[in-house]
Amino acid sequence: MRKNDLHNMLILILAAAVLSGLSACAPIARPILPVAPSPLPPFSTASLPPISPDSLPPLTHTPTAIPSCTDSLIETAHLPTERLPEPMQFRVYLPPCYAENSDKRYPVLYLLHGQTFTEDQWQRLGAPETADRLIIAGEVSPFIIVMPYNKSWKQPTEDKFGEALVEELIPYVDANYRTQPDRAARTVGGLSRGGGWAIHLGLTRPDLFAAFGAHSPVVFWADSARINDWLAAIPPESMPRIYLDIGDNDRELETALWLEELLNQENIPHEWHLYPGYHEEAYWQAHVEEYLRWYVTGWR
Repeated sequence: MRKNDLHNMLILILAAAVLSGLSACAPIARPILPVAPSPLPPFSTASLPPISPDSLPPLTHTPTAIPSCTDSLIETAHLPTERLPEPMQFRVYLPPCYAENSDKRYPVLYLLHGQTFTEDQWQRLGAPETADRLIIAGEVSPFIIVMPYNKSWKQPTEDKFGEALVEELIPYVDANYRTQPDRAARTVGGLSRGGGWAIHLGLTRPDLFAAFGAHSPVVFWADSARINDWLAAIPPESMPRIYLDIGDNDRELETALWLEELLNQENIPHEWHLYPGYHEEAYWQAHVEEYLRWYVTGWR
């Protein structure tokens, strides 16, 4: 073999070897087979925790709606009377929604002022505003307040104010306002001399008043000797609820303590409070809400 032929043959052999190595390094294509999805486990409620009321979030409390009619009314009037030398002046507090609720009837609280004051005293002390707030908040049932004027400084034996109140004012109020005209829905209370009148009226006319309150009361000397007899004459089931309070620096403290002790001796149920304070409007004003809450107890 010639030298050139041998050289060419070696080149061919080397080229064939290179081509063979390259083909060995190429990747081998594989067919893509479809994959079936794995089956899901069957649904079961056994693995779910039971729902109980305790596991639920608490409901948000919805407050009682405030009535749309929130304005009360105070009327001033004069009542001609045969028992007094002049017409009786008085003010009437009508609660919120009185005009709108034309078919509703209301209990009545009679509030009596102290000596040297007039029928506006309870109004100045904030009784109407306090009543508004309690009624609108739904803490007490609506009620009417009547505040009459007593001009006289005399004892009940000479002053016909009490007679005029029970024989003329109460019938007038019941006839001209939507009241609940019965004993259970009527109470009386007073400050100082007005407290003396509340005691007098509550014990002499228990048929008219289911409760009476005397705040820093001035007990009439003409009544002091008769109170025990009045108490004895009232059957236990007809005894009015009684509320007494006074300041520890009040000039009438001794009299109030005497009355409270008398009630204890006779086993008469009553509510008694001895607070810090004097015989003054600042003391009464501080307790107006407490008084009103007590008076309206049980009213619907």
